Amino acid sequence: MLLKVNNCLNLTDYSGMIKQVTIRFYAELNDFLPSGKKKVAFSHSFKGNPAVKDVIESIGIPHTEIDMILVNGNSVDFGYLLKNNDYISVYPVCETFDISGVTHLRDKPLRNTKFILDLHLGKLAKYLRMCGFDTLYQNDYDDETIIQISNATHRIILTRDVGLLKTGSVSYGYFIRSQQPGQQLAEVLKHFDLFKTVEPFNRCIKCNGNLQSIEKQTILHQLEPNTSKYFDKFFICSQCCNIFWEGSHFERMKSFINNILAQQSDD
Repeated sequence: MLLKVNNCLNLTDYSGMIKQVTIRFYAELNDFLPSGKKKVAFSHSFKGNPAVKDVIESIGIPHTEIDMILVNGNSVDFGYLLKNNDYISVYPVCETFDISGVTHLRDKPLRNTKFILDLHLGKLAKYLRMCGFDTLYQNDYDDETIIQISNATHRIILTRDVGLLKTGSVSYGYFIRSQQPGQQLAEVLKHFDLFKTVEPFNRCIKCNGNLQSIEKQTILHQLEPNTSKYFDKFFICSQCCNIFWEGSHFERMKSFINNILAQQSDD
């Protein structure tokens, strides 16, 4: 007796099939990976049809750290749906090189470097301002506020919170590796290739406003007697009106910046 086979019951459920891609992360993206996956191509299994962005972030890499994704040699955007046996190469953000003709991840590279920092990086904010970089920081900024300001003013978010950088609405961001403020400054300058654009002492380290020179006689009534006696060159913040002069603190800050700049040629 012949059995009639119901073809519908024999169809394979391909949506539940385990698929596999090979993926390789380059340069500092390896900082987020366990030792066995650093600087090598490795297999990653998945089900369904996830976007490449979702898979990359599930591995632990924030999308803000990525500037280019190649799938089988072709540049794709974050919405690309993975296929079985794809070969994926993922490259980090590098503001030094213009790859706008190759990458499909953003409308254009971010060339005017401005920052906004989360509440854990107050000392770094002061150091960046000291070096002349437009840096927003308030210890009461929550994540939503940081993201809104970043998107509205095209600022790079600096944070030690990987979760913040995985938020889908974040366009530009960088995860600070070091926990020591001086090393954090050197890290930012190296990562964004900013050593040659350092312009010390043209921003207020307290509020980020621009500093302008001001005649001593104009502010004489605000100065302590010894300050008035021994110093003649003064600056005022255009925003908070704090007054600055080149005292002993200035020499210490100048020495600190020079030490940081000396790291420019370090690996």
